[in-house]
Amino acid sequence: MRYVSTRGEAPGLAFDEVLLAGLAPDGGLYVPEAWPRFSRSDIRALRGLGYAELATRVMAPYLGGAVGGDDIAAMAAESYAGFGHPAVAPLKQLAADHWLMELFHGPTLSFKDYALQLVGRLFDHVLRRRGRRMTIVGATSGDTGSAAIEACRDRAAMDVFILHPEGRVSEVQRRQMTTVAAANVHNIAITGTFDDCQDLVKGLFADTGFRARYGLGAVNSINWARIMAQIAYYFAAAVALGAPDRRFTFAVPTGNFGNVFAAYAARRMGLGIDRLVIGSNTNDILTRVITEGRMETRPVTPTLSPSMDIQISSNFERLLFDLYGRDGRRLARAMARFRRDGGLGLGDARWRRLTRLFAGHRLDDGQTTAAIGRLYAETGELLDPHSIIGVEAGAACRGAGTGPLVSVATAHPAKFPEAVEAATGVRPALPDRLADLWERDEHCHVLGNDLAALKDHIAGQLAGGAAA
Repeated sequence: MRYVSTRGEAPGLAFDEVLLAGLAPDGGLYVPEAWPRFSRSDIRALRGLGYAELATRVMAPYLGGAVGGDDIAAMAAESYAGFGHPAVAPLKQLAADHWLMELFHGPTLSFKDYALQLVGRLFDHVLRRRGRRMTIVGATSGDTGSAAIEACRDRAAMDVFILHPEGRVSEVQRRQMTTVAAANVHNIAITGTFDDCQDLVKGLFADTGFRARYGLGAVNSINWARIMAQIAYYFAAAVALGAPDRRFTFAVPTGNFGNVFAAYAARRMGLGIDRLVIGSNTNDILTRVITEGRMETRPVTPTLSPSMDIQISSNFERLLFDLYGRDGRRLARAMARFRRDGGLGLGDARWRRLTRLFAGHRLDDGQTTAAIGRLYAETGELLDPHSIIGVEAGAACRGAGTGPLVSVATAHPAKFPEAVEAATGVRPALPDRLADLWERDEHCHVLGNDLAALKDHIAGQLAGGAAA
């Protein structure tokens, strides 16, 4: 298995090289040179497996021998052993042929744990094998940061710097990051939006000298390993509900497009997915590109679902690469126009291809609150403001696909207690392992939206650590 850049100017790499590289040097994102395919018998053979073993089989084609089979199996088993539900990614029935896949049973209570618990171990494995040290940098709109920190904390081969938009994540999300007292963990609050944080991270990687000097690596979903690990839970849900003998629709609350792109990858691998429904909040660039055929940025609006407060969905470029016939140079020119003009029309043929698979639906804050309250009144289920958008989007677009509908719950309701309590009158409690979160000391630096200042800060922190 080799990987190529979506912008066509970077050399092909093996999996372990892509893991460490993160973003391609031409500014593109790595994708498999060709999609592996599972036959119906391959999918049927996944029935009855535990989650870690199923994930190992699903990921194996992407490793290309760069990580040994016994090694990845051991890492997967260790990654998911401590999750708070024996099924790891359990399914719960909401209505006739409507299922909820709960992806919040990991250590930081969000779907990001399912990839990052594994990715942290992959980094450690490859770095130790190569005798290298790495500086992990990432931007978060809320959940990636805490999941990355939990996965990378106290690991000898890496430092981790996580950027979040100041005042634009929930207090639980912030404290899950800033209360980790590990010498290799560095939290930075940026006075700006998530898109500003993401652009700063891309700016760090674009400086090839800085990137090489400090050995930068990425944990955002720009890193292919994140997507690879997320593919597994779509296979797990579908197999549990009858794949390969049934087809499915998945509804995913979506900000940066990584989670739903993993479902797209599962479909390319042969899983019977009929439709993919994207749920958006007020920052609805993805729903608009589906309904209008034009990708156009607008100012970011803070909402009750901050992890989706995004106007530049980085992983959408991976889908565009396929829509552009895998012509990286042509896509690079299109992305340059998008950056310059703030908008990009897909053209009728690409738009038709997009809408054959994807549907989209948008909820504002008022609709989100009402939907949380309505679901609780009807079923007794408490959902956070992100997960409910997936449920509502799936229900609204139900006629667009066939077979069972699986909506993806991406975060524990206790991560957003104020929003859930306002909608239902019930304040969800944190699990016991996080019960003292409010008493822990916080550690964080505040910086402006300034790439030079960020570089100076990272260099200073690493110099201080080296001196110590």
